[in-house]
Amino acid sequence: MPGKPNATTPAERRRLILAAVRAIAAGEVAGYGEVARRAGLPGCARLVARVLSAGDEPGLPWHRVLRSDGRVAFPAGSEGFDEQVQRLRAEGVQVEAGRVRGQRAAPTLDELLWAPPEVPIPPHRR
Repeated sequence: MPGKPNATTPAERRRLILAAVRAIAAGEVAGYGEVARRAGLPGCARLVARVLSAGDEPGLPWHRVLRSDGRVAFPAGSEGFDEQVQRLRAEGVQVEAGRVRGQRAAPTLDELLWAPPEVPIPPHRR
C-alpha cells in the first residue's frame, strides 16, 4: 500500500507545493490548506504561504491561492492585493470586496471517494 509522498527535505516539500499550485486551473482557486493537502502535506498551510511569499518562481499562478474563507491574503489596497484581484478577474473569477464569490472549495479525496452520488432529478419533478 503506497504511503505519503516522501517529503523529508525542504526542497522536496517546496517542489510538491509548487506542483500543486501549478495544477490549479485558470479560473479556479484553492486555499493554502487545500494546496497543502493536494501536495500531500496536510496541516502545512503556513508552509504554502511561506513558499509563495518568496516570489521566486516565474510563471507560477500564485494568484489562485487564497485564504480558506476565499479572501485575498494581502491587505486591501496594497499592491499585492490589487494585482491578485486583477489577475483573478482576468481569468473570469468573481471577486467582491477582496473575496472570491461563486466558487466551491475543491472536494477532498474523502469526499470524492465516500460522498453519496448525486442523483439527477427527473425532468417531470423539476
